[in-house]
Amino acid sequence: MNGFSTQPTRSISGRWLLAASIFAIATSASPALAQADAAAAAPVGDEPEIIVTGFRQSLGAAINLKRESVGSIDAIVAEDIAKFPDQNLAESLQRIPGISIQRDGGEGRAITVRGLGAQFTRVRLNGLETVATSSDGQSINRDRSFDFNVFASELFSSLVVHKTAEASLDEGSLGAVVDLNTGNPLAGKYGLTVVGSAIGSYNDLSKKWGPRGAGLLSWKSPDGTFGVAVSAAYSKYKTLELGNNTVRWAQARFDSANGTRCFTAQNSGGTYIPGAACNAVALAFHPRIPRYGVIGHDRERLGLTGSVQWAPSDATKISIDGLFSRFKEIRTEKYAEVLFRSLERPVDVSNYVIDGNNNLISGTFNDVPVRTENYYRKSSTDFYQLGATWDQDVTDNFRFTALGGFSKSDASIPVESTFVYDDRDAQGYSYDYTNMERPKLTFGTDVTNPANFQLSEIRDRPSSTINKFRTAQLRTEWDVTEGLTVKAGAMYRRFDFDTEGFSRDTVVCGNGGADRVLGTITCSPSSAFGASAVYGFAGTAALSELVNLGKAGQPAGTTTSWVVPDREAAAAFTKLYDRVAAVDPGNTRSVTEEVTGGYLQFDAKGEILGLEYAANAGMRYAKTDQSSNGLLAGVSRTVTRSYDDWLPSMNIALFPHRDVVIRGAIAKVITRPSLGSLTPGGSVDGFNYNISFGNPDLLPFRATSFDLGVEYYFAPQSIFSVALFKKDVASFPISDTTTGTYASTGLPLSIIPPSSPAAGNPEGRLWNITRPINGSGASLKGVEISLQAPFTFLPGFLSRFGGIFNATFVRSSATYTTPGPILNPCAGANCALGPNVAVTRTSTLFGLSKKAFNGTLYYEDSKFSARVSASYRGPYVDGTSGTGNVFEGYNSTVNVDASVRYKLTDWVEVSLEGVNLTDEYRSRYTDVDANRNYEYNHFGRTILVGARFKM
Repeated sequence: MNGFSTQPTRSISGRWLLAASIFAIATSASPALAQADAAAAAPVGDEPEIIVTGFRQSLGAAINLKRESVGSIDAIVAEDIAKFPDQNLAESLQRIPGISIQRDGGEGRAITVRGLGAQFTRVRLNGLETVATSSDGQSINRDRSFDFNVFASELFSSLVVHKTAEASLDEGSLGAVVDLNTGNPLAGKYGLTVVGSAIGSYNDLSKKWGPRGAGLLSWKSPDGTFGVAVSAAYSKYKTLELGNNTVRWAQARFDSANGTRCFTAQNSGGTYIPGAACNAVALAFHPRIPRYGVIGHDRERLGLTGSVQWAPSDATKISIDGLFSRFKEIRTEKYAEVLFRSLERPVDVSNYVIDGNNNLISGTFNDVPVRTENYYRKSSTDFYQLGATWDQDVTDNFRFTALGGFSKSDASIPVESTFVYDDRDAQGYSYDYTNMERPKLTFGTDVTNPANFQLSEIRDRPSSTINKFRTAQLRTEWDVTEGLTVKAGAMYRRFDFDTEGFSRDTVVCGNGGADRVLGTITCSPSSAFGASAVYGFAGTAALSELVNLGKAGQPAGTTTSWVVPDREAAAAFTKLYDRVAAVDPGNTRSVTEEVTGGYLQFDAKGEILGLEYAANAGMRYAKTDQSSNGLLAGVSRTVTRSYDDWLPSMNIALFPHRDVVIRGAIAKVITRPSLGSLTPGGSVDGFNYNISFGNPDLLPFRATSFDLGVEYYFAPQSIFSVALFKKDVASFPISDTTTGTYASTGLPLSIIPPSSPAAGNPEGRLWNITRPINGSGASLKGVEISLQAPFTFLPGFLSRFGGIFNATFVRSSATYTTPGPILNPCAGANCALGPNVAVTRTSTLFGLSKKAFNGTLYYEDSKFSARVSASYRGPYVDGTSGTGNVFEGYNSTVNVDASVRYKLTDWVEVSLEGVNLTDEYRSRYTDVDANRNYEYNHFGRTILVGARFKM
């Protein structure tokens, strides 16, 4: 394995080993032997050629791309110009073996390849690496992962996934390199081509219709030397997300348990009284914020592409490609909840049940802080890219490609506001989580009456994230002999990441302080909750709106109507947007990376002992100059460093039979550290007493990757394949957590969120202080199995059916240290609630499902086509958790989609499609052992009805 080391001090032996391997391949090449590509593309058996169109044609084109490659690739190809086979790029990619997707708002957003999360996948758009970012249910994507929901699928002609590395392929991926390709006018027909589509989409949960349309104009000159194409796609749709959420589970001490006093003073102050009942409820986990909610997604997407190609001769082609996309969303969240989170001290609990997983799954609660909230976020992502390519054959044996361009993704959230109604001494609240996914939540007070609430807290957190890429590359190829090609190239990339966050958070009376908003009320001097306490503005009908839950999976008896602050009225009344926004230090940082380097690769084809082969082997060198900036204690700090990597790789394809391909690959690969981890600064969570620091000295993720696969092309448009893969990850950043006082961090008190409990009492308990460090590594191995075939062996109309089926099984192991449960309800001389005890656990890599299955059954004749697809993704750990829970993640899901198309004429087609036909719920958990409910939501079915024409 030393031959594939990335460390410069050990690379000399590696280069000699690689050179010997290349020499063996090169010297065995024979010009007299048939080329492996031609053998791979040869007709199967003696069957006559069959001309197919439509969906089957796209499957055949994808198989040909896979069959003719040396490395391991998979592809999705548009069945016709401007006719991508799915509504969403991510949802198309999940049909490829080894790929699973993550959804946001019911729509595919990011991908996982062979168990490695989105940050480990590099994406190239028309050959240029780029990053596109959008926002999810929590914040803007501030990492290296690519958000596929930014783009309309109609703009693309193909997706190609490179699962193995080559020296000539851009570095930076432990998972895969994904190529997204738009128009290619010189590949189309001569003259003018006009394509258009109009679709109406309907969501049965929101009961709203939305338009979706696309159009393309393409022209190719009669002599085939000049082509131009422009396309546009637009969609606007509204969906709902209904369900429940706990925002994790936590441990805390209550005022009393089944009538037994737990403190010497009621509601506040005093000292803790240890006892069986009080200790049991203190150490049991309860939902931090049990709630049902109505979440709205109002999305609008516009995409434009343009391509100009000029080929004055067979030796020269110049292409200029541009793309613009704008993805806008208004997200609303309207919840009715109890804010147990860090406010359990005055609460009395009775009639409680603690289950075998130490969960306080049911109980009745008095003096609880009931809250309703209205959240509103307006976000927009503007993405544009411009690139140029010059392909030139200098001689019959030497050619080059010069490639350059730039891209920018500007994701902004100008408004992210939350308006809160509080009733801090409500009586008779109860919850029942006996059915974890469908809890019964019942409010003892009238939560539809504004007079029971006070408008006590307002927040606004605008932010922006900008990613910019500038790329220049030169690639050369020299055909030394008929069976040997030498490839060499140089590259330069500059990546700039810049994110800024701001805050207008405030509470009306502060944490024991005076009015911070209007100065028009007198705050209660008492910190104890009571009927006379004043902590906000009185709720009124003019400041309120009524929310009805709808069908969220709730059981009978659950409260389904409540009032929330009216957003516009509350903003005007409190003058929220007139306040000066303060800098949020935890979300203000930047990273700049300049990468220079090059590669040398040898491609060979020939025969060894009668066995045909195709192979490539080479070395890629990349030097990374990195500068990280962040705010630490209010002061800007910049850290610079450089590192380099030598990345050898080898791929070989053997052809023991005209219908069989055996592939093998080995490579050193890297992924640069997570952007969120590189900041020199830190962020403060005053609700959970957590402090997170970055580490600008983190090492890249480095791994050795092994692949071995067998492919059997047993009939036209058919393949059965099995691929084994393994990745030994040498360096793997992990979180290191310690406990300490707030003062020990040196951070100023001013950065604690003013609405959090810690703002009034920063030293009320010990803090969890977390920073990423370089870990000892991890391992991953798995197998992909794929079968694809038309059912031409069946009689009659049954022969027009076909199927695509694949399965992926992955195992991995990594060691993590994370804060675990509190074990002592009365620790130390002051009888404080004991700190979280760190635990070390071995688990899978984050984002990895051990099992994934995808299947498509289709039918196609000259007029009619139909297909139904199902995708299963097994449960997976998504990351570390908080408040004593060990990890969190998602339970398994099954998504079913279908489409039906009918050609009225040769140029007009109508369609009916259904997305998420089973209305699958998303089940998220916290704590990998107890599987506690984090959220359980559904998004409804989406039906699309439309027509398409082509001339």
